Amino acid sequence: MSFSDSNSGSPDLTLFKKGDEHTFELIFDKYYERLVGFCNQFISDLDKSKSLAQQAFIKLWMNRDKIEQINGITAFLYTAAKTECLNFLRQEKYRYTYQNNALQNREKLFNQEVLESFRFDRLEYQELEEMIQSALDKLPEKCRQVFLKSRFEYKKNHEIAEELGIALKTVEGNITRALKFLRKELQDILPLVMWMF
Repeated sequence: MSFSDSNSGSPDLTLFKKGDEHTFELIFDKYYERLVGFCNQFISDLDKSKSLAQQAFIKLWMNRDKIEQINGITAFLYTAAKTECLNFLRQEKYRYTYQNNALQNREKLFNQEVLESFRFDRLEYQELEEMIQSALDKLPEKCRQVFLKSRFEYKKNHEIAEELGIALKTVEGNITRALKFLRKELQDILPLVMWMF
């Protein structure tokens, strides 16, 4: 894209440098849509591209006394727009990194709070084990056997079915039944129990 402008209808540079608002409006009308399209190639967000293009025009107005020739208006606008786009992209990258780090920190904090909530000030670990074991002992033998192999021996359902000589659906049903029973039996310490299982 060329920054030169050979159109015969170019705005009066002298008037512009003196702060003539009408001349500035002519420049704005001439280049605004082009500048928005240019920004949108970087940003792919039309509303933001319009905002960045406007920022480029503000910079042009504030630095109008530094423009030495009429072609310099075009060059200044595109350079300013490019700078605005790059700054925006850097900010977005920083914001994404910040948000991502903040999310990770919140997750760490949440995990820490969960662990803190599991500190056994009122319930010693041995007591906890006894409560769980007591609940497991109340399960029907086959149900308990299936559940222990699933949750404590880490065996897959089809492995349990083959080992015990029962149907896969029977294994799944027993695990579901055991979990339902344990949720009810150990409801006072349910979050920890579910986390362990």
